[in-house]
Amino acid sequence: MLLEYFQMIDRVETVDLAAGRLTARSVVPEKSPVFEGHFPGYPLVPGVLLIETMAQASGFLVLAATKFAAMPFLMSVDGAKMRTFVEPSTELEIEASLEHEGSGFAVTKAKITSAGKKICDAQLKLRTMPFDQVPLGDIVRKRAEDLGLMAAMAGSEK
Repeated sequence: MLLEYFQMIDRVETVDLAAGRLTARSVVPEKSPVFEGHFPGYPLVPGVLLIETMAQASGFLVLAATKFAAMPFLMSVDGAKMRTFVEPSTELEIEASLEHEGSGFAVTKAKITSAGKKICDAQLKLRTMPFDQVPLGDIVRKRAEDLGLMAAMAGSEK
């Protein structure tokens, strides 16, 4: 996890396309410029970055479900609940479930836990735009490959 670069997912663990579910993991870095201001002497991951983590897991799920046809962009966050604080070195388990995909939008439910303890959850709505309208296809595919999404997708098809 590189907070300052918004690289929130370390690796995709599983993709189950039939169930519309993705799991991923991340470890909060010990040090980050983010912690210099949030908060000096008491470093905590900002809630907005936890939402971004859920959004990225949801986005990877949408990419897998659509076979990389379109780029998902976070449009709204509904019912977000932050349940506890997240400190440096915390290992996060992220799960996203696809509720709807079609007509240029996707809806997911996502949650983050650590060692079985609930950290946060929300419903996320994403707009999907075809990659021919958004020049990010190569970058997104490379990042997805680096995180293991392609391998997890291949495992899902068995």
